[in-house]
Amino acid sequence: MYILFDIGGTNMRVALSRDGETFEEPKKIPTPADFDAGMEAFKNLVNEVTGGAPLSAAGGGVAGKLLCTHGKGESHICSTILNSPHLAGWNGKTLQSSLEAALGCPVFTQNDAAVVGLGEAVYGAGKGHGIMAYVTISTGVGGARIVNQEIDVSAMGFEPGHQIVDAGGALGERSVGGRGADFEGLVSGTAITERYGKKPYEITDEAFWDEMARLASYGLANTIVHWSPDALVIGGSMMNKIGIPIDRIAVYLKGNLPIYPELPAILHSALGDNGGLWGALALVKQKLK
Repeated sequence: MYILFDIGGTNMRVALSRDGETFEEPKKIPTPADFDAGMEAFKNLVNEVTGGAPLSAAGGGVAGKLLCTHGKGESHICSTILNSPHLAGWNGKTLQSSLEAALGCPVFTQNDAAVVGLGEAVYGAGKGHGIMAYVTISTGVGGARIVNQEIDVSAMGFEPGHQIVDAGGALGERSVGGRGADFEGLVSGTAITERYGKKPYEITDEAFWDEMARLASYGLANTIVHWSPDALVIGGSMMNKIGIPIDRIAVYLKGNLPIYPELPAILHSALGDNGGLWGALALVKQKLK
């Protein structure tokens, strides 16, 4: 049996896979701000879904940047939380070893956006594409490069949301914090709320969302030229019915990238709220091979 988890800045979700192919209905609780309290709450949640039965392995994602060792397969390990903007009390903690001590089995950890991207590559919208770029536009902006259905190696993970796309203010925008506008500072839910004083779901003006698609296309164009994917999968709460229209992103991307005779496939994520758990299942199975 495997435990699959998705530890976010607001909530943590845990699900049990008995057969290594599917998982049961996940359980969700608020994520404690204190790391030790978080480990205790996580252990209790796991005991609730397993009934105390022994586990073969566990895996999943956490909201934040992790320190990773170089290597392929099992030798590529991401363990220590370097920076989690919404879980400051978890920074500097060795998440992987702490979870292994709590669960008594091997545990594999990764950045949460990377795990969702893996889920989309193996089970979702990116299935069948050899090189996939995943970008989530939500409270923040994150993502990862997935190659042959595995998270590409990196030293400190992937941060597409922090690429600078408006250093001189030519777009007429400013990111949260007043620095030259990065991708996240232009189109994330946090940035829109701080700039316009409304929650994104409260804004129904189509012209506004078309402009957000234009701004998003700059960061996504950079991601395409840097990562050279067969497919770009875009997810996150800002891509919902009221939000950034993916068809308009594709139109703006075509104008931004005349160097390519055709764009990679531009796809909406398919796995919804369970993307991180499907990615966790893929991660565990790959690491145990």
